[in-house]
Amino acid sequence: MVPPVWTGAKTVIIVPAMATKSRFYAPLAEWLSEQGIATLTFDYRGYGVSGDGQLRQVTADVVRWAQDAANVLDWVSAQAKTPVTWIGHSLGGQVLPFSAFSDLEQAITIAAGSGYWRTNPGALKFIAPVLWKALAPIAIKFTGYYPGSALRVLGDLPPNMMRQWSRWCMHPDYLLGELPELRTRFAAVHIPLVSLSFTDDELLSGTSITALHSAYPETNRQMLRFTPAELAVQRIGHFGFFRADRKQLWEQVLTPLLS
Repeated sequence: MVPPVWTGAKTVIIVPAMATKSRFYAPLAEWLSEQGIATLTFDYRGYGVSGDGQLRQVTADVVRWAQDAANVLDWVSAQAKTPVTWIGHSLGGQVLPFSAFSDLEQAITIAAGSGYWRTNPGALKFIAPVLWKALAPIAIKFTGYYPGSALRVLGDLPPNMMRQWSRWCMHPDYLLGELPELRTRFAAVHIPLVSLSFTDDELLSGTSITALHSAYPETNRQMLRFTPAELAVQRIGHFGFFRADRKQLWEQVLTPLLS
């Protein structure tokens, strides 16, 4: 975690997706800083610069990573001199209820939804059960971690992370199936919440996006869903919004939300 310079009118935390290192968000973080917004992103424990690359030794699961994000918010809230916005990508948008969300001015989720396999888009709906029930367990048994990069299915992940995520993705209520007590945390989120999603997301369908956000109070959430054409680009997908060459998207979509 690299501390930002606490200047500017606002503060942003970028909370990463699953199997995505903080350096992926550096272009957006740098752009936000250029707009006068103090910006911080981080790696979950045992991952990226927070680890030594030995994922088989990492005992963290998804809940532990969610607590890491909560701890980062606690630290930022104690340091920041300006209102804080949570920008959560995918997993980063799912774990908001684990945090002290009342300390936030607002939250923006980007490509965040339920991972339940039956709501997956296209062919992924048929591939997912094989991944969760066969490929992932076998790979972990032989390597000690999930070698997603070598398999070209997701990225590398610690073993307990993949095991817990698998259980979530096989349950209709996703994380709430294993953690039903979180329903009260979701219901208690009364800060402004904006969901940004894209119709060409290869990992999450519109149904997936709605399933996650329906757990939040309806009165304070705003659902924004874009086609690539609406934003004058050919493709966005699950990760494309954060690419270094997408400054026009950030100006078009994020600037109004952060103004």
